[in-house]
Amino acid sequence: MEKTFDKRIYFTIVTAITVSGFLVIYTLGQNVRKDRIESKLQAAALEETEPLYIVREHEGKIALFCRGNPQPFRYLEFNISLLPDFDREQLREGIGLYTDEELWTYIQDVEG
Repeated sequence: MEKTFDKRIYFTIVTAITVSGFLVIYTLGQNVRKDRIESKLQAAALEETEPLYIVREHEGKIALFCRGNPQPFRYLEFNISLLPDFDREQLREGIGLYTDEELWTYIQDVEG
């Protein structure tokens, strides 16, 4: 009888340790997953706040810049002196465009 009791205690302890180990591993996995999701969300939020394109005056012309690139990828054919003071000031500061659609709409407005 004593051997049966010792085996039950042994197997109960082994089972408890095994279940505890699985719970710890599962919880750690969930925390890692949660951290990955949060970092992706933060990266997405950063991208949304920083414009994809910037339109500004460069060497007396209207120039289009991609995010992080110091050189313009395109110049627009438009005489800046024809713009009102407010628009010229905005071009000096830079106008942020967040999507390709905004970029194409701006180009059509200026060149169209």
